[in-house]
Amino acid sequence: MIYLDNHATTRCDPRVVDAMVPWLSEHYGNPHSSHSLGVESNQAMEKAVAQIAKLLNAPVDSVVMTSGATESNNLAIRGMCTHPRQKRRHLVTVSTEHPAVLDVFEDLQNNGFRVTHVPVQQTGSADAGIVDLQQLEEAIDDDTALVSVMWANNEIGAIAPMKEIARICHDRGALLHSDATQAVGRIPVDVLDADIDLLSATGHKLYGPKGTGLLMVGNSKRRVRLNPQIVGGGQQRGIRSGTMNPAGIIGMATAMQLCTDGMHDHHQRVAQLRDQIWGTLNASIDELHLNGPDFNQTRRLPGNLNFALPAIEGQAWMSAVPEIAFSSGSACSAAHSAPSHVLTALGINESMARRSVRFGIGRFNQSEEIQVACEILIEGHTKLLALAP
Repeated sequence: MIYLDNHATTRCDPRVVDAMVPWLSEHYGNPHSSHSLGVESNQAMEKAVAQIAKLLNAPVDSVVMTSGATESNNLAIRGMCTHPRQKRRHLVTVSTEHPAVLDVFEDLQNNGFRVTHVPVQQTGSADAGIVDLQQLEEAIDDDTALVSVMWANNEIGAIAPMKEIARICHDRGALLHSDATQAVGRIPVDVLDADIDLLSATGHKLYGPKGTGLLMVGNSKRRVRLNPQIVGGGQQRGIRSGTMNPAGIIGMATAMQLCTDGMHDHHQRVAQLRDQIWGTLNASIDELHLNGPDFNQTRRLPGNLNFALPAIEGQAWMSAVPEIAFSSGSACSAAHSAPSHVLTALGINESMARRSVRFGIGRFNQSEEIQVACEILIEGHTKLLALAP
């Protein structure tokens, strides 16, 4: 199989696996135990947490390790909104957010909060899929507790201008949360420079292990109080109880370091491979429609490609070419039959949304396999067209 679905998950880098294995099989002590095995495990884990904080330019005591971005999003949003000292009752988010954010806001809305969903720039614009800053500013009022904006979109790769968004939020006294799941490891993420209050990420999107994520809570400018969502052992300053995962945390730190060290070259390489797919398919399939922002490094993730076919549904194309792993939307929404809410939020009609597909180019893809994949994709499309009524 040729894997072109790196927004859904990434292959764990062998160097990450090598860093993790000793902490699974040899140095296996519970990091909260006081004996030598536990102390050894705890010290290695704390070193990895400090490394993660440094890579994000975040205070080390702001980093809370979790099971992944979904838990981090829930802890950030629910934890902040339900804290006893939090009196504001208005929340703001963006129409193209991941369900791990949107569903939390819906639940809070059902429990008495007001929620505003801000639109994004529409299809056809160079900034399609990027939040409309004027409407974001107009949505925030003196009762707004929290604004949540995804740093980079998981379907169309749109990159949000986080520094501008942070300024808008803080001018009105609102805190800013960012689901940075697709940004961390793919583009530079500097928490203090962008002035983010809460930031979520996960290891498996950046060539690290599944089941390990993080939440950055507060920075040197503002204190953020969270109501814990998991209680029991008082670990991590009581913010998130439960036995911590040294191997996973060490793996995530290693993966983040590898991404940071090779980010510039990685950008150039995956952008070239993305352009190779787009150019090859465009030359053989007429009337492809690019979904999302232009291929610009400040607007779109370099390895992201999302487009609509002229006549064939994305799911049918996927079924016709089982040798190629790609998707017709978010992996977390695959069980639902509705068209992508991200694409319809761009003003794309339901028919075009269903004819859309997403490719995510990653570290282990090579030009030769991209060419083979394109040939298979074109052949599959030709066969489907021949079967069409």
